[in-house]
Order: sequence, then structure tokens, then C-alpha cells
Amino acid sequence: MELEIFEKNIGYTFINKDLLKNALTHTSYAYEHGVNSNEKLEFLGDAILEFITSEYLYENYKDLKEGEMTKVRATVVCEESLYKIAQQHNFSDFLYLGKSETFNKGKKSPAILADSVEAVIAAIFLDSGIENAKKFVLENLIDSIQVASKNVGIKDYKTVLQEKLQTNGDVHIEYDIIKEFGPDHDKSFIAQVSCNNKILATGSGKSKKSAEMEAAKNAMEINNI
Repeated sequence: MELEIFEKNIGYTFINKDLLKNALTHTSYAYEHGVNSNEKLEFLGDAILEFITSEYLYENYKDLKEGEMTKVRATVVCEESLYKIAQQHNFSDFLYLGKSETFNKGKKSPAILADSVEAVIAAIFLDSGIENAKKFVLENLIDSIQVASKNVGIKDYKTVLQEKLQTNGDVHIEYDIIKEFGPDHDKSFIAQVSCNNKILATGSGKSKKSAEMEAAKNAMEINNI
């Protein structure tokens, strides 16, 4: 019954339920119970995810150059976005974890949850083919792709700030997330940037990366860098 709830969450019903169970089995559980982990599925899912995203960008964003498509894909196909997918579909309620990972709150681990999304993508592909895998991926990432494609031309303020601050030699630049708020599916973050332990500015955003970028931009404006 539990797996039926998971299938309803992700909008796909497996023909081979063992594939789904394997996709949700972490190495810690596999080791303790003598079964296969989801590591090989994760490996395959990573490649499928990159292919589907690359094909979608190629077909739908004719104006983007190769380097820009690579940047969009890297922004979208990352631990942070996969972790959000896992949160949206409550993956943590269905993972098979060993005692050690359960004790260490592995069900909240962004890395474990992101890996399980890749494993599920591979499991869907093996269960019924590329079209259903594509449907799952695009339903969950199409909004992120649209946002990333719009922002691909925006200047990398973190890089610019670093280059300007290092004009007269090496400096220590540090970014810290000082606050996060909102529900798990719609979080906001506030980042702080400092140079040689001197706070320069803060910035906010819907992801840690965008908050840090905003902080770098504000640092240059406020300090006339």
C-alpha cells in the first residue's frame, strides 16, 4: 500500500514493483539486508536525466548557444533541484534506509534524496521506456528550465566581485546563508558576503545560489567596488 501512495505522488504506476523498491533502497539498507542498493539505478538515471534535459533544450531553445545550454542544464540538473523534487513528492516517507542512516537523519539528507530521484528516473525508464521517464522529468523540471534559460545571460556577480576584490592580491571571500524561511516547497534564503571577515552586504533569493549572487551584486553597489 505504501508504494501505491508513492506511485500516486509521482504520477506513475510501475509494472515491476521490484524496480521501484530497488530505486528507493539506500546502500545502508542494502548492506544490512543483503539486497541490491539503488546506486546502479542512480548511475543510469543521471545519464537519462542529462539526455532528456539536453534534448528538451535543443528542441525548444533554438536561440541558446551550446555554452548557454550547458549552463542551463547544469543549473537545472543539480542536487538542489532534485532535492526539491524529492521534497515535493515526499520521497523521504518511502526510502529504505539502514539503522545508521536512520539514526543520522538520512531521510532529510539532500544528497540521499537527490540520488533517489535519479534512481527513480532510471527505474521508470527500465519499467516502460524513455517517454514515461521524459514525462516525469519534464513535469518536474520544466519550470526550472524556463527560469534558468531566462537568467543564463545574467552576469555572474560572484565572479565579478572576486575579480575586483583580488585586484591587489589574494583576499578571503566568504558567503553564508544567515536565514531561510517559508515552506519546504517554496523556501527563500538570505545570504551574507564578507571579505577578510568584514561584512559587505546581504542578498535574498529563492535558492541559496541566487541569494549569494544578489549579495555579491549588492556588495559592489553599496561599497562602490
